[in-house]
Amino acid sequence: MTMPWKLARQTARDAVKPLEATEAVLSDALGLALASGVRALTDQPTCDTSAMDGYAVTGTGPWRITGRVAAGDPVPGVVLRSGEAFGVATGAPVPDGSDLVVPVELCSTDGKVLHVVDERRPAPPGRHIRRRGEDWPAGSELVPAGSPITPAVLGLAAGAGHDTLLAHRRPRVAVIVTGDELLHTGLPHPGRVRDALGPMLPGLLTRADLLGTTHLRDDPSALTGALASGQADVLVTCGATSAGPADHLRRVLAGLGAEIRISGVACRPGHPMLLAVLPDGRCVVGLPGNPFAALAAVVTLLHPLLDALGGHAARPPVTAWLPDVGAHRADTRLVPVTRSGGLAAPVGHDRPGSLWGAALAGALAVVPPGHRGGEVEVLTF
Repeated sequence: MTMPWKLARQTARDAVKPLEATEAVLSDALGLALASGVRALTDQPTCDTSAMDGYAVTGTGPWRITGRVAAGDPVPGVVLRSGEAFGVATGAPVPDGSDLVVPVELCSTDGKVLHVVDERRPAPPGRHIRRRGEDWPAGSELVPAGSPITPAVLGLAAGAGHDTLLAHRRPRVAVIVTGDELLHTGLPHPGRVRDALGPMLPGLLTRADLLGTTHLRDDPSALTGALASGQADVLVTCGATSAGPADHLRRVLAGLGAEIRISGVACRPGHPMLLAVLPDGRCVVGLPGNPFAALAAVVTLLHPLLDALGGHAARPPVTAWLPDVGAHRADTRLVPVTRSGGLAAPVGHDRPGSLWGAALAGALAVVPPGHRGGEVEVLTF
């Protein structure tokens, strides 16, 4: 019995637990998911700091200039008193007792005396001074666990004092492409088609480490051997998921003692997709052999499974308004669309065996049964 599309996606996430966490140096952590939140190791800023090139002053001017400090210098060992000024660079610590920083473009100096060029522009107390802990105090959680480690997260973590981050490792994936009819080079011809899935899948596995792609004929013993060994956390098979004479996957999985968690999804295209768990805990995601149907299975089962293994928190759905595109009466349709603002437009060319529509699209619209126009979820790929 086929499973409803939304339930299938949630079942794929719930089938696994996040992989083990490890301390990753910042240069190796991009794209991983945080296993522990990023916390501030110090106050930011660590001391009162100038936000402008200029002069830290106390009291009303004119002021007597008593010194200067540059970025990178230690905190000046002085306390400013009323009528005194101290030259400061952007990012430099300001002396204790500073009321505000006057930007250099508003200043004029006469020997050791500082004047404000435009007296009509009084600055409020604290202006252009970043106070200690103003951005965050030590111990604050800056980014929660489960968040993806983006370039901005790496920069933030470094600024907060981290050299490493605790993150879940990437899932290891092996791809098995089956089919006597497949060609890997040259022109397709009657009875033979080019393999589209082998070239497509690596670009869809950016949150995983791809161990390699194996090409097999429609041979159940070869498929058994490929599934029974290896170091992959997830085995992705292409083809052999249906019920024809050359569709061996379900029989092979039964022989290996696998538990089939999903045996078909109420989804078009891609309804013969499946998810199984081998006795040793490795997962098998069976993609249909038709290229667009395989893409539908990737976004339905494989992406949620890999996100869960990698420790990525579930992302809130992205939606857009979609006109009536001819919903199925019982199954979810995945329709290639382009998006502009909050609107989605179908691009057509969405037969199960063709990637033409997907190649023109930026996303797949999730069209529930009976949809006649309105907000729908959209999935990027």
